[in-house]
Amino acid sequence: MTLLVVQALNGFQLGMLLFLIAAGLTLVFGVMNFVNLAHGVQYMLGAYLGVMFARIAGGFWSGLILASLAAGAFGLVLERLIFRHLYARSELDQVLATFGVIITLNEGVRLVWGSAPLELPMPDALSHSFQLMDGLRYPVYRVALAVTGLVVAGLLALVVNGTRAGMLIRAGASNQEMVSALGVDIGRLFRMVFGVGAMLAGFAGVLAAPLVSVEPNMGDNLLILAFVVIVIGGTGSIRGAFLAALIVGLVDTLGRSMITDFAHAVLSGPASSRVGPALASMLIYLVMAAVLAVRPAGLFPLRS
Repeated sequence: MTLLVVQALNGFQLGMLLFLIAAGLTLVFGVMNFVNLAHGVQYMLGAYLGVMFARIAGGFWSGLILASLAAGAFGLVLERLIFRHLYARSELDQVLATFGVIITLNEGVRLVWGSAPLELPMPDALSHSFQLMDGLRYPVYRVALAVTGLVVAGLLALVVNGTRAGMLIRAGASNQEMVSALGVDIGRLFRMVFGVGAMLAGFAGVLAAPLVSVEPNMGDNLLILAFVVIVIGGTGSIRGAFLAALIVGLVDTLGRSMITDFAHAVLSGPASSRVGPALASMLIYLVMAAVLAVRPAGLFPLRS
């Protein structure tokens, strides 16, 4: 029971982190119809900027704010210099170009910060743990990260569903040509969406930095999970991204623990050590396939 509770909390925290990454990516993908593989390196860049600004400004909170803003500004620079020239190109061109951005930025951080992993100390106020149940203490920072994800999800839902900007985003995701024909500056809308997506990815990178090593290529695996979240939740849907992120986070975390233990109980010898991790790594993709078999457009697709 203790292991189940801990893994469930870890899965919830992973789900909130995935939502912060996938929320911006699903808006870019849904509104702009743009395949941005470089979203993962914006998460990585946010972590590196968080370490740098925390050292300069002398604190985690200053690093979080400055790094998030800088990540959003850098995303706008990339959009202006590179990505806007790809909107009318094919998906293959977008994939190849953004993959080139991944390689360039990964090598760029190696040149600036080196290949050795960096660390970002968590704030003192959140560095302790609390008694969750008998014999189990849980870190406060992980709880704070999950709560932050819930707050951001609520704010995004409020903006998307209750403001004029959100109305334009939803309309652009449903019928981009009609929105442009009605006089809306679609280029400005694209820049706003892209900037918000980049800022959210950088924000997630800073929040994750105290829990993981800050190193090149750290965003690659999370990018794959973020695309799984988008496919399950439905392209362009914030509600779908939130629910799918929770599903992926819990299934991935609980699956890696429970399936491996189940394989050890059923099988004997070295076979259990191979079968358990292999099945655990496949689990989220099996869930994705099951969802697509029933709802090919995802759980909450935007109506068009």
